[in-house]
Amino acid sequence: MTLARRALLFGSFGPLALWGGDARAGAQVEEPLADAVRSALVAAVAEAAPPRPRFDKVEERLAYLRWLGAASDRLKKRQTEHHTRVEFLEAAWYESRRAGLETALVLGLIQVESGFRKYAISSAGARGYMQVMPFWARLIGNGDDRRLFHLQTNLRFGCTILRHYLDRERGDTFLALGRYNGSRGKPEYPNAVLGARRFWDLPAG
Repeated sequence: MTLARRALLFGSFGPLALWGGDARAGAQVEEPLADAVRSALVAAVAEAAPPRPRFDKVEERLAYLRWLGAASDRLKKRQTEHHTRVEFLEAAWYESRRAGLETALVLGLIQVESGFRKYAISSAGARGYMQVMPFWARLIGNGDDRRLFHLQTNLRFGCTILRHYLDRERGDTFLALGRYNGSRGKPEYPNAVLGARRFWDLPAG
């Protein structure tokens, strides 16, 4: 089942009701990682990213620019400074695609997790846009959890972790989102993210 179809089935919350409030994440469970999995995750977060996406066709670039404009308009209320907003969206688009994730899903997760606040911290210490738990910096990073407040680092870790959970759950987005939040099997968090995802389901996104 595609991510879009799962979203339609499970996304029952109105997206405009999910904009604010406290940071939601922080209940992720630190689990042992097999050496091969750890190595793959380390490589995934360490690889350098290009500053801008590249497109083979003019039509693809135009579609991307249309998406960027539409997404920027929708994010304006949360990030008022144009340059900051575009930089964030460019990074979110690149990191989600790099991890094989829907950009709309990642933006929905960020909306629910942090309300698009760069320096959000949950009661359990999860950090940044995607509310990454500090133990991930030790498990698959260089150990410096302060870097989790850096835009691209936070999105790189968050997308890599969500991809890891999707692989563990054999592509089941509902269960993977629950695992990301530490509430696997409970509907509230996955439904909230999938509902918010619909708000960001824009062409070429």
